[in-house]
Amino acid sequence: MASAGPLCAKLLSIHCWLGLAEGIVRRRDFIALLGGAAAIRPLSAQAQAARERVLYFTHSAGYRHDVIPLSEAILAQLGSDSGVFEVTATEDTSELSPANLGRYAAVMFYTSGELPMSEAQKAALLNFVRSGRGFLGVHSATDTFYAWPDYLDLVGGYFNGHPWHQTVTIEVVDPRDPLVAFLGKSLQVEDEIYQISDFDYRRSRVLLRLDPTSVDLGKAAVHQRFYGWPLAWTRSYGEGRVFYTALGHEPSVWRDARFQRFLTNAILWSMRRSP
Repeated sequence: MASAGPLCAKLLSIHCWLGLAEGIVRRRDFIALLGGAAAIRPLSAQAQAARERVLYFTHSAGYRHDVIPLSEAILAQLGSDSGVFEVTATEDTSELSPANLGRYAAVMFYTSGELPMSEAQKAALLNFVRSGRGFLGVHSATDTFYAWPDYLDLVGGYFNGHPWHQTVTIEVVDPRDPLVAFLGKSLQVEDEIYQISDFDYRRSRVLLRLDPTSVDLGKAAVHQRFYGWPLAWTRSYGEGRVFYTALGHEPSVWRDARFQRFLTNAILWSMRRSP
């Protein structure tokens, strides 16, 4: 039994060493875990900061729509809810310089008239879209730049009167399209309904179209064209994606969850995110 003392001491020494080694390993794992957590936090913060930026340009050189302030608030909320983009609203044309546009993934117009943009700013906008960024127009964006042919080539059509301001039925042209699939085959909306002239139907994919049976085609100033009354479409411009909807005059439309989802889908699509 006396000889067992040194053996026990050795075993105890080995046990302590193993415990110490285990403690060191655990401590290293713990430090590594802390380091990993520290690394995760900046990445999370970067993810928050990495939201795409959308410039919402609302300069009115012609008729100014009362709904613009409401639209700014709703778009800001849509961006926040999306977790993907954030919206900066401005009427300042200086934001359309080449250097400033470089901060954005897409530009959205709710404009009217001949905007006071310089030739350099116009060129910057076109190059911005051609290079692969997004351009979106809402409502009176087609009531803009009648004297600048390149803008027509960008947006795809011009406003040509609004003979109806009422509840209408709108046809969903392709219910399989992810931008409008959630709407089903048709929907009813009360809004100011635009007619479109000079519509580039060959290079535009119509998403929404007025159901002509829901309006009085005999009213004055109604223009019946073979392409009907397109109310939303998409098109390409160089490498960029272009979206337009003629809807958006009435506050009730902006508050409509369907319209909000439609705009969110369009913004994401213009930036090549989803849907």
